[in-house]
Amino acid sequence: MTDIWFRTGEATVLAAEGQATDAMPEVLIGSVRGPVGQAFASMMGQVKGHTRMFVVRDLNQLVRPATMMTTKVTIKNMAYAELLGGVVQAATGDAIVDCLAEGILPKDQADELCMIIMIWLDPRCAEDENLDKKDLYRTNYEATKLAIQRAMTGKPTVDELIANRKTVKHYALEDVIDYE
Repeated sequence: MTDIWFRTGEATVLAAEGQATDAMPEVLIGSVRGPVGQAFASMMGQVKGHTRMFVVRDLNQLVRPATMMTTKVTIKNMAYAELLGGVVQAATGDAIVDCLAEGILPKDQADELCMIIMIWLDPRCAEDENLDKKDLYRTNYEATKLAIQRAMTGKPTVDELIANRKTVKHYALEDVIDYE
């Protein structure tokens, strides 16, 4: 058994055309006995506008490793909260269980680990009467699974980051900085 104390991962999966369903989870994975476990336990209270909840796949289906999810955006209405605690939570839970099934997360350590996942849910989703919930599920499922995989494999590596320093550009800086 390998000690997993503090692993981080993130991923972005883009929405289908015309949707605001991009998913950008940030994942923290570690032992319940270490700093991640301490942070996990300290999240048990609520903070106005940033609901924290266990990840469940459905009623009475709490995932393992125990996972707490919270939002990156302030929750302002019930429609947003329902999407977060419905489609997004289900996609996140399914991705975690599939990571166990596929060996990305070690099954033999499922009760010794915990995770914290910060969720991006675009506020426009709650106002979109044409919201594609299947795409919302897809992006969150794929991004969560990828973020966990990256956390468990240490991706990107330091060498990868150094090698692509001049070729990978943050989208917000395309017209600001010339990397050449």
